[in-house]
Amino acid sequence: MSSSVKKEFLDLGRHPIANAFLKNKSDFDNEFIFDLKVCWDEETKLVSIKNFVEPERIFNEDYPYDTSNSFPMMKHFFDTAEMLNKRFQPKNVLEIGSNSGPFIENFNRLNSICVEPCDNFAKVTGNMGYKTYTDFWTTELSDKIKDENGERDLIYAANCICHIHDLDDTFKAVANLLSDDGVFVFEDPSLHKILERGSYDQIYDEHPYIFSVTALDNLLKRNGLIIFDVDNLSVHGGSNRIYAKKPNTPSNNTISHNVLQNLRKEDDFGINNFETYETFAKRVQFSKEELMRCLSNLRHNGKKIMCIGATAKSTTVFNYCGIGTDLIDVITDTTIDKQNTFAPGSHIPVVSPEDVDMLDYDYAYLGAWNFKDVIMKNQKEFIQNGGKFISHIPKVDTF
Repeated sequence: MSSSVKKEFLDLGRHPIANAFLKNKSDFDNEFIFDLKVCWDEETKLVSIKNFVEPERIFNEDYPYDTSNSFPMMKHFFDTAEMLNKRFQPKNVLEIGSNSGPFIENFNRLNSICVEPCDNFAKVTGNMGYKTYTDFWTTELSDKIKDENGERDLIYAANCICHIHDLDDTFKAVANLLSDDGVFVFEDPSLHKILERGSYDQIYDEHPYIFSVTALDNLLKRNGLIIFDVDNLSVHGGSNRIYAKKPNTPSNNTISHNVLQNLRKEDDFGINNFETYETFAKRVQFSKEELMRCLSNLRHNGKKIMCIGATAKSTTVFNYCGIGTDLIDVITDTTIDKQNTFAPGSHIPVVSPEDVDMLDYDYAYLGAWNFKDVIMKNQKEFIQNGGKFISHIPKVDTF
Protein backbone atom coordinates (compact mmCIF):
# COMPACT_ATOMS: atom_id res chain seq x y z
CA MET A 1 0.00 0.00 0.00
CA SER A 2 1.21 3.54 -0.64
CA SER A 3 2.28 5.89 2.12
CA SER A 4 -0.46 8.51 1.68
CA VAL A 5 -1.89 10.43 4.65
CA LYS A 6 -4.26 8.49 6.90
CA LYS A 7 -6.45 10.62 9.14
CA GLU A 8 -7.91 9.03 12.29
CA PHE A 9 -11.57 9.83 12.96
CA LEU A 10 -12.91 7.20 15.38
CA ASP A 11 -11.58 5.52 18.52
CA LEU A 12 -13.68 2.54 19.64
CA GLY A 13 -11.40 1.68 22.57
CA ARG A 14 -9.85 -1.66 23.53
CA HIS A 15 -11.17 -4.78 21.80
CA PRO A 16 -10.67 -8.54 21.71
CA ILE A 17 -10.73 -10.68 18.55
CA ALA A 18 -14.42 -10.43 17.60
CA ASN A 19 -14.95 -14.15 16.99
CA ALA A 20 -12.55 -15.51 19.65
CA PHE A 21 -15.16 -17.02 21.96
CA LEU A 22 -13.74 -18.26 25.25
CA LYS A 23 -14.25 -21.86 26.37
CA ASN A 24 -13.37 -21.39 30.04
CA LYS A 25 -13.37 -18.65 32.66
CA SER A 26 -9.65 -19.34 33.10
CA ASP A 27 -9.16 -17.90 29.56
CA PHE A 28 -10.43 -14.44 30.61
CA ASP A 29 -7.04 -13.14 31.74
CA ASN A 30 -5.21 -14.23 28.56
CA GLU A 31 -7.38 -12.53 25.95
CA PHE A 32 -5.58 -10.74 23.14
CA ILE A 33 -6.69 -7.08 23.24
CA PHE A 34 -5.90 -4.28 20.77
CA ASP A 35 -6.81 -0.63 20.14
CA LEU A 36 -9.63 -0.34 17.61
CA LYS A 37 -9.15 2.99 15.85
CA VAL A 38 -10.43 3.92 12.39
CA CYS A 39 -8.85 6.16 9.75
CA TRP A 40 -9.40 7.53 6.23
CA ASP A 41 -6.84 7.63 3.44
CA GLU A 42 -6.80 11.02 1.71
CA GLU A 43 -5.43 9.66 -1.56
CA THR A 44 -7.51 6.52 -2.16
CA LYS A 45 -10.51 7.48 0.09
CA LEU A 46 -10.14 4.07 1.72
CA VAL A 47 -11.38 3.57 5.30
CA SER A 48 -9.39 1.16 7.44
CA ILE A 49 -8.69 0.27 11.04
CA LYS A 50 -5.41 1.72 12.27
CA ASN A 51 -3.89 -1.36 13.92
CA PHE A 52 -4.23 -4.54 11.89
CA VAL A 53 -4.38 -7.84 13.76
CA GLU A 54 -2.27 -10.70 12.36
CA PRO A 55 -4.57 -12.88 10.20
CA GLU A 56 -3.29 -16.06 11.91
CA ARG A 57 -4.83 -14.84 15.21
CA ILE A 58 -8.24 -14.59 13.52
CA PHE A 59 -8.46 -17.20 10.76
CA ASN A 60 -7.37 -20.58 12.08
CA GLU A 61 -8.80 -24.01 12.90
CA ASP A 62 -10.83 -22.45 15.75
CA TYR A 63 -12.64 -19.90 13.54
CA PRO A 64 -16.32 -20.43 14.44
CA TYR A 65 -18.36 -18.61 11.79
CA ASP A 66 -19.87 -21.29 9.55
CA THR A 67 -21.98 -19.77 6.76
CA SER A 68 -23.93 -23.00 6.36
CA ASN A 69 -25.56 -22.33 9.77
CA SER A 70 -27.35 -19.32 8.29
CA PHE A 71 -30.34 -20.15 6.08
CA PRO A 72 -30.58 -16.60 4.63
CA MET A 73 -26.88 -16.73 3.62
CA MET A 74 -27.23 -20.24 2.12
CA LYS A 75 -30.07 -18.98 -0.06
CA HIS A 76 -28.06 -15.87 -0.96
CA PHE A 77 -25.10 -17.95 -2.19
CA PHE A 78 -27.30 -20.37 -4.13
CA ASP A 79 -29.05 -17.47 -5.89
CA THR A 80 -25.73 -15.70 -6.55
CA ALA A 81 -24.13 -18.83 -8.05
CA GLU A 82 -27.16 -19.36 -10.29
CA MET A 83 -27.08 -15.73 -11.49
CA LEU A 84 -23.31 -15.77 -12.21
CA ASN A 85 -23.60 -19.06 -14.08
CA LYS A 86 -26.33 -17.66 -16.30
CA ARG A 87 -24.69 -14.29 -16.87
CA PHE A 88 -21.08 -15.35 -17.49
CA GLN A 89 -21.16 -19.14 -18.14
CA PRO A 90 -17.69 -19.61 -16.65
CA LYS A 91 -15.79 -22.73 -17.72
CA ASN A 92 -13.92 -22.76 -14.40
CA VAL A 93 -14.24 -21.05 -11.02
CA LEU A 94 -12.11 -20.10 -8.02
CA GLU A 95 -13.48 -18.89 -4.69
CA ILE A 96 -11.33 -16.92 -2.25
CA GLY A 97 -12.49 -17.57 1.33
CA SER A 98 -14.77 -20.52 0.56
CA ASN A 99 -15.71 -21.23 4.23
CA SER A 100 -17.73 -24.49 4.36
CA GLY A 101 -18.61 -24.32 0.66
CA PRO A 102 -22.15 -22.84 0.34
CA PHE A 103 -21.19 -20.94 -2.84
CA ILE A 104 -18.74 -23.29 -4.53
CA GLU A 105 -20.97 -26.36 -4.02
CA ASN A 106 -23.14 -24.98 -6.84
CA PHE A 107 -20.27 -25.50 -9.31
CA ASN A 108 -18.65 -28.58 -10.86
CA ARG A 109 -16.02 -30.21 -8.62
CA LEU A 110 -13.77 -30.98 -11.58
CA ASN A 111 -13.09 -27.34 -12.53
CA SER A 112 -13.68 -25.41 -9.31
CA ILE A 113 -11.01 -24.43 -6.77
CA CYS A 114 -11.26 -23.22 -3.17
CA VAL A 115 -8.86 -20.99 -1.23
CA GLU A 116 -9.56 -21.20 2.52
CA PRO A 117 -6.96 -20.46 5.24
CA CYS A 118 -9.08 -21.91 8.08
CA ASP A 119 -8.11 -25.60 8.34
CA ASN A 120 -11.51 -26.66 9.71
CA PHE A 121 -13.37 -25.33 6.65
CA ALA A 122 -10.68 -26.32 4.13
CA LYS A 123 -11.22 -29.93 5.27
CA VAL A 124 -14.97 -29.59 4.61
CA THR A 125 -14.60 -28.47 0.97
CA GLY A 126 -11.75 -30.95 0.49
CA ASN A 127 -14.04 -33.76 1.66
CA MET A 128 -16.72 -32.49 -0.72
CA GLY A 129 -14.27 -33.19 -3.57
CA TYR A 130 -13.09 -29.64 -4.30
CA LYS A 131 -9.39 -28.92 -4.77
CA THR A 132 -8.70 -26.65 -1.77
CA TYR A 133 -5.63 -24.56 -0.99
CA THR A 134 -5.27 -23.96 2.76
CA ASP A 135 -3.44 -20.67 2.35
CA PHE A 136 -3.94 -16.92 2.61
CA TRP A 137 -4.56 -15.24 -0.75
CA THR A 138 -1.36 -13.71 -2.22
CA THR A 139 0.31 -13.23 -5.63
CA GLU A 140 2.58 -16.14 -4.69
CA LEU A 141 -0.42 -18.43 -4.22
CA SER A 142 -2.00 -17.05 -7.40
CA ASP A 143 1.16 -17.98 -9.35
CA LYS A 144 1.08 -21.48 -7.88
CA ILE A 145 -2.61 -21.99 -8.76
CA LYS A 146 -2.01 -20.67 -12.29
CA ASP A 147 0.92 -23.05 -12.82
CA GLU A 148 -1.05 -26.03 -11.53
CA ASN A 149 -4.52 -25.30 -12.96
CA GLY A 150 -4.37 -22.50 -15.54
CA GLU A 151 -6.29 -19.21 -15.57
CA ARG A 152 -9.80 -18.75 -14.17
CA ASP A 153 -12.95 -17.43 -15.88
CA LEU A 154 -14.64 -16.49 -12.60
CA ILE A 155 -12.98 -15.53 -9.33
CA TYR A 156 -15.47 -14.93 -6.52
CA ALA A 157 -15.18 -13.77 -2.91
CA ALA A 158 -17.84 -12.87 -0.35
CA ASN A 159 -17.09 -10.93 2.84
CA CYS A 160 -13.46 -11.82 2.41
CA ILE A 161 -11.52 -9.20 0.40
CA CYS A 162 -12.11 -6.62 3.15
CA HIS A 163 -10.30 -9.06 5.51
CA ILE A 164 -7.01 -9.02 3.56
CA HIS A 165 -4.35 -6.52 4.64
CA ASP A 166 -2.41 -5.96 1.41
CA LEU A 167 -5.03 -4.93 -1.15
CA ASP A 168 -2.55 -4.06 -3.89
CA ASP A 169 -1.13 -7.59 -3.70
CA THR A 170 -4.67 -9.04 -3.49
CA PHE A 171 -5.87 -7.34 -6.68
CA LYS A 172 -2.60 -8.02 -8.54
CA ALA A 173 -3.01 -11.70 -7.62
CA VAL A 174 -6.54 -11.69 -9.08
CA ALA A 175 -5.46 -9.91 -12.30
CA ASN A 176 -2.65 -12.46 -12.64
CA LEU A 177 -5.01 -15.47 -12.46
CA LEU A 178 -7.95 -14.06 -14.41
CA SER A 179 -8.40 -15.15 -18.05
CA ASP A 180 -8.61 -12.32 -20.62
CA ASP A 181 -12.40 -12.56 -20.65
CA GLY A 182 -12.62 -13.50 -16.97
CA VAL A 183 -14.60 -11.69 -14.29
CA PHE A 184 -13.77 -10.99 -10.66
CA VAL A 185 -16.89 -10.69 -8.51
CA PHE A 186 -16.71 -9.83 -4.82
CA GLU A 187 -19.07 -8.52 -2.19
CA ASP A 188 -18.39 -6.79 1.11
CA PRO A 189 -20.23 -4.44 3.51
CA SER A 190 -20.87 -0.98 2.04
CA LEU A 191 -19.17 2.00 3.70
CA HIS A 192 -21.97 4.25 2.42
CA LYS A 193 -24.59 2.12 4.22
CA ILE A 194 -22.51 1.94 7.43
CA LEU A 195 -22.13 5.74 7.50
CA GLU A 196 -25.80 6.23 6.63
CA ARG A 197 -27.06 3.81 9.30
CA GLY A 198 -24.47 4.52 11.96
CA SER A 199 -23.66 0.79 12.08
CA TYR A 200 -20.22 1.11 13.67
CA ASP A 201 -20.57 -2.50 14.84
CA GLN A 202 -19.43 -3.63 11.39
CA ILE A 203 -15.96 -2.41 12.35
CA TYR A 204 -13.81 -5.08 14.03
CA ASP A 205 -10.51 -6.94 13.64
CA GLU A 206 -11.75 -9.10 10.74
CA HIS A 207 -12.70 -6.01 8.74
CA PRO A 208 -9.43 -4.07 8.40
CA TYR A 209 -11.14 -2.25 5.51
CA ILE A 210 -14.64 -0.92 4.91
CA PHE A 211 -15.12 -0.38 1.19
CA SER A 212 -16.75 2.37 -0.78
CA VAL A 213 -17.12 1.89 -4.53
CA THR A 214 -15.01 5.07 -4.83
CA ALA A 215 -12.01 3.59 -2.98
CA LEU A 216 -12.30 0.27 -4.82
CA ASP A 217 -12.42 2.07 -8.16
CA ASN A 218 -9.12 3.78 -7.27
CA LEU A 219 -7.43 0.63 -5.96
CA LEU A 220 -8.52 -1.74 -8.72
CA LYS A 221 -7.42 0.67 -11.46
CA ARG A 222 -3.89 0.89 -10.11
CA ASN A 223 -3.68 -2.91 -10.07
CA GLY A 224 -4.79 -3.71 -13.59
CA LEU A 225 -8.55 -4.14 -13.11
CA ILE A 226 -11.61 -1.97 -13.72
CA ILE A 227 -15.13 -2.05 -12.29
CA PHE A 228 -17.78 -2.70 -14.95
CA ASP A 229 -20.85 -3.23 -12.76
CA VAL A 230 -22.09 -2.86 -9.18
CA ASP A 231 -25.06 -4.42 -7.37
CA ASN A 232 -26.30 -2.87 -4.13
CA LEU A 233 -27.38 -5.72 -1.85
CA SER A 234 -29.36 -5.82 1.40
CA VAL A 235 -27.23 -8.67 2.79
CA HIS A 236 -25.20 -7.91 5.97
CA GLY A 237 -27.11 -4.70 6.50
CA GLY A 238 -26.10 -3.35 3.07
CA SER A 239 -23.29 -4.61 0.83
CA ASN A 240 -21.89 -3.90 -2.62
CA ARG A 241 -21.25 -6.62 -5.15
CA ILE A 242 -18.42 -5.44 -7.39
CA TYR A 243 -17.82 -6.82 -10.89
CA ALA A 244 -14.30 -6.22 -12.19
CA LYS A 245 -12.31 -7.27 -15.26
CA LYS A 246 -9.13 -6.53 -17.11
CA PRO A 247 -9.32 -3.30 -19.15
CA ASN A 248 -9.70 -3.55 -22.94
CA THR A 249 -10.82 -7.18 -22.84
CA PRO A 250 -12.28 -8.60 -26.05
CA SER A 251 -15.79 -8.84 -24.61
CA ASN A 252 -17.57 -7.30 -21.59
CA ASN A 253 -16.43 -3.88 -22.76
CA THR A 254 -19.51 -2.03 -21.64
CA ILE A 255 -19.46 -0.27 -18.27
CA SER A 256 -22.86 -0.37 -16.58
CA HIS A 257 -24.52 2.91 -15.57
CA ASN A 258 -24.63 1.42 -12.03
CA VAL A 259 -20.92 2.21 -11.63
CA LEU A 260 -21.26 5.93 -12.31
CA GLN A 261 -24.51 6.03 -10.33
CA ASN A 262 -22.77 4.57 -7.24
CA LEU A 263 -19.77 6.90 -7.56
CA ARG A 264 -22.11 9.92 -7.85
CA LYS A 265 -24.27 8.77 -4.94
CA GLU A 266 -21.20 8.33 -2.71
CA ASP A 267 -19.78 11.70 -3.73
CA ASP A 268 -23.11 13.40 -2.97
CA PHE A 269 -23.16 11.69 0.43
CA GLY A 270 -19.67 12.96 1.25
CA ILE A 271 -17.46 9.86 0.91
CA ASN A 272 -14.68 12.12 -0.41
CA ASN A 273 -14.83 14.60 2.52
CA PHE A 274 -13.21 14.03 5.91
CA GLU A 275 -15.99 16.02 7.64
CA THR A 276 -18.40 13.14 6.84
CA TYR A 277 -16.32 10.81 9.00
CA GLU A 278 -16.03 13.30 11.85
CA THR A 279 -19.84 13.59 11.87
CA PHE A 280 -20.13 9.79 11.91
CA ALA A 281 -17.80 9.60 14.95
CA LYS A 282 -20.07 12.01 16.90
CA ARG A 283 -23.08 9.90 15.98
CA VAL A 284 -21.33 6.75 17.24
CA GLN A 285 -20.55 8.38 20.60
CA PHE A 286 -24.20 9.48 20.91
CA SER A 287 -25.40 5.94 20.07
CA LYS A 288 -23.21 4.52 22.88
CA GLU A 289 -24.62 6.98 25.42
CA GLU A 290 -28.21 6.25 24.35
CA LEU A 291 -27.77 2.46 24.45
CA MET A 292 -26.18 2.56 27.91
CA ARG A 293 -28.97 4.82 29.16
CA CYS A 294 -31.63 2.48 27.71
CA LEU A 295 -30.14 -0.74 29.16
CA SER A 296 -29.33 0.83 32.56
CA ASN A 297 -32.87 2.22 32.92
CA LEU A 298 -34.43 -1.14 32.05
CA ARG A 299 -32.19 -2.93 34.54
CA HIS A 300 -32.92 -0.31 37.19
CA ASN A 301 -36.62 -1.01 36.68
CA GLY A 302 -36.06 -4.73 37.25
CA LYS A 303 -36.31 -5.83 33.60
CA LYS A 304 -34.49 -8.96 32.42
CA ILE A 305 -32.47 -8.60 29.21
CA MET A 306 -30.88 -11.23 26.98
CA CYS A 307 -29.28 -11.06 23.51
CA ILE A 308 -30.07 -12.97 20.32
CA GLY A 309 -26.98 -13.53 18.16
CA ALA A 310 -23.39 -13.91 19.39
CA THR A 311 -22.11 -11.94 16.44
CA ALA A 312 -18.88 -10.08 15.72
CA LYS A 313 -21.14 -7.01 15.58
CA SER A 314 -22.28 -7.56 19.16
CA THR A 315 -18.65 -8.01 20.25
CA THR A 316 -17.90 -4.50 18.95
CA VAL A 317 -20.97 -2.97 20.62
CA PHE A 318 -20.49 -4.68 24.00
CA ASN A 319 -16.80 -3.82 24.22
CA TYR A 320 -17.14 -0.24 22.98
CA CYS A 321 -20.06 0.46 25.32
CA GLY A 322 -18.71 -1.54 28.27
CA ILE A 323 -21.70 -3.92 28.40
CA GLY A 324 -21.32 -7.10 30.44
CA THR A 325 -23.38 -9.50 32.57
CA ASP A 326 -24.46 -6.56 34.73
CA LEU A 327 -26.77 -5.55 31.86
CA ILE A 328 -27.25 -8.63 29.67
CA ASP A 329 -27.66 -12.09 31.24
CA VAL A 330 -27.04 -14.41 28.32
CA ILE A 331 -26.61 -14.59 24.53
CA THR A 332 -28.23 -17.28 22.38
CA ASP A 333 -26.73 -18.41 19.09
CA THR A 334 -27.46 -21.22 16.64
CA THR A 335 -23.75 -21.74 15.81
CA ILE A 336 -22.75 -24.91 17.68
CA ASP A 337 -19.08 -23.83 18.04
CA LYS A 338 -20.16 -20.66 19.86
CA GLN A 339 -22.46 -22.44 22.32
CA ASN A 340 -21.32 -23.02 25.92
CA THR A 341 -18.64 -20.35 25.59
CA PHE A 342 -18.20 -16.79 26.83
CA ALA A 343 -18.41 -13.78 24.49
CA PRO A 344 -15.07 -12.07 23.76
CA GLY A 345 -14.29 -9.20 26.13
CA SER A 346 -17.76 -8.93 27.70
CA HIS A 347 -17.64 -12.56 28.99
CA ILE A 348 -21.43 -12.90 28.71
CA PRO A 349 -22.33 -16.64 28.53
CA VAL A 350 -23.33 -17.91 25.08
CA VAL A 351 -25.76 -20.84 24.90
CA SER A 352 -28.03 -22.67 22.47
CA PRO A 353 -31.50 -21.11 21.93
CA GLU A 354 -32.93 -24.40 23.29
CA ASP A 355 -31.28 -23.70 26.65
CA VAL A 356 -33.16 -20.43 27.22
CA ASP A 357 -36.84 -19.88 27.90
CA MET A 358 -37.49 -16.57 26.13
CA LEU A 359 -40.58 -16.04 28.30
CA ASP A 360 -38.26 -15.53 31.29
CA TYR A 361 -37.05 -12.29 29.65
CA ASP A 362 -38.64 -8.88 29.10
CA TYR A 363 -36.22 -7.66 26.41
CA ALA A 364 -34.00 -9.21 23.73
CA TYR A 365 -31.12 -7.17 22.31
CA LEU A 366 -30.60 -7.88 18.60
CA GLY A 367 -26.96 -8.93 18.24
CA ALA A 368 -27.84 -9.83 14.65
CA TRP A 369 -29.97 -6.80 13.74
CA ASN A 370 -29.43 -7.53 10.04
CA PHE A 371 -31.64 -10.64 10.52
CA LYS A 372 -34.30 -8.71 12.47
CA ASP A 373 -37.21 -9.92 10.29
CA VAL A 374 -36.21 -13.59 10.59
CA ILE A 375 -35.70 -13.28 14.37
CA MET A 376 -39.07 -11.56 14.93
CA LYS A 377 -40.81 -14.22 12.85
CA ASN A 378 -39.22 -16.94 15.03
CA GLN A 379 -40.12 -15.20 18.30
CA LYS A 380 -43.90 -14.86 17.98
CA GLU A 381 -44.54 -16.36 21.43
CA PHE A 382 -42.04 -13.97 23.05
CA ILE A 383 -43.77 -11.01 21.35
CA GLN A 384 -47.28 -12.24 22.29
CA ASN A 385 -46.08 -12.54 25.89
CA GLY A 386 -45.17 -8.84 25.90
CA GLY A 387 -41.48 -9.34 25.06
CA LYS A 388 -39.75 -6.44 23.31
CA PHE A 389 -36.60 -6.07 21.23
CA ILE A 390 -33.75 -3.57 21.54
CA SER A 391 -31.62 -2.40 18.63
CA HIS A 392 -29.13 0.44 18.15
CA ILE A 393 -29.57 0.54 14.35
CA PRO A 394 -30.42 3.01 12.86
CA LYS A 395 -30.94 4.54 16.32
CA VAL A 396 -31.35 3.12 19.83
CA ASP A 397 -34.92 1.91 20.12
CA THR A 398 -37.20 -0.65 21.80
CA PHE A 399 -40.07 -2.20 19.86
